[in-house]
Parts: sequence; C-alpha cells; structure tokens
Amino acid sequence: MNAIELFFNTIQSGNIENAKLQLQHNPDLVNTKDSKGFTPLIFATYFGQDEIAKVLIANGAEIDASDVSGNTALMGVCFKGNLKMVEYLLENGAKVNVTNNNGVTPLIFSCMHNKLDSVELLLHNHANIALKDHEGKTALDYARENNFADIIALIQKNRSK
Repeated sequence: MNAIELFFNTIQSGNIENAKLQLQHNPDLVNTKDSKGFTPLIFATYFGQDEIAKVLIANGAEIDASDVSGNTALMGVCFKGNLKMVEYLLENGAKVNVTNNNGVTPLIFSCMHNKLDSVELLLHNHANIALKDHEGKTALDYARENNFADIIALIQKNRSK
C-alpha cells in the first residue's frame, strides 16, 4: 500500500492522530487525489470525518478542489445533509455557487435531496437560486419535481427579496 492509499484508509477509519502524523511526515498528502479523483477533504467529508476535515483545512487543503465529476466537499456535505460541515466549509471560504461537470450547485444538490436546513444556510450565504444545471433546471425546479413543499416555499420567499 502506498502513502496515498494509507492516508485515505486512515481518513476513512477516523484515526485523527494517525492522520496528523502522516501529514507531518508528508505535507503534500493534504491535496493529493486517490484513484477516483477524490481529495482527502472530499473523502473525509463524505465519510463524516469532520474533525479530520478540519485538520486538513488547517493544513492547507484546497477547499474547492473537485473530483473527476467536478464535485467539491461542499457539494458532498449538502447531498448528505451534514449541516455543521456545510457551515464550516462556508466559513472557511468554500464557494457557494460552484458547479460540477453537470452544472449542479450545492443548492441544487440540497434541493434534490430534501435538505431544508442546508438550503436555508446556502441561501443565507448568497446561493444563486437562478443558476441552472446542464438540463436547464434550477434548484426550485428540483424541489417542485419532488414536491418538497418547505423548500419550494423557502426558495420562493427568497426569490421575492
């Protein structure tokens, strides 16, 4: 197993002390990518390893780095509904209106998956409700398709501001 594979295994296991040691010995690991194009930050947030994600950010992880599909850590936590990490990433400079290879934004992901709290936080941080993905759909379109009434109401309220 090479150093990158070992680091990603450590992240997934949640062993924060071991992750810190690996970063001390090889600081370049912080922005490496695995065979699927995941960065350590994307990987940590995907597996809910919030404390390791914070260590990565403190050690210079590129907050808006993307995987091969163009997804960022912020998109992943919006998809999963990890509100505390959505907030943390935004506080640390994550771009709220970033798009992946399909034009999907964190707001669209949140609307697709009925993550009302994430939608609210993204809107508070100036998420652009007018952005459309490559299918020509907005976040509101996805909320309507899925009949997510609370999200529909929230976006409509923000649209009228």
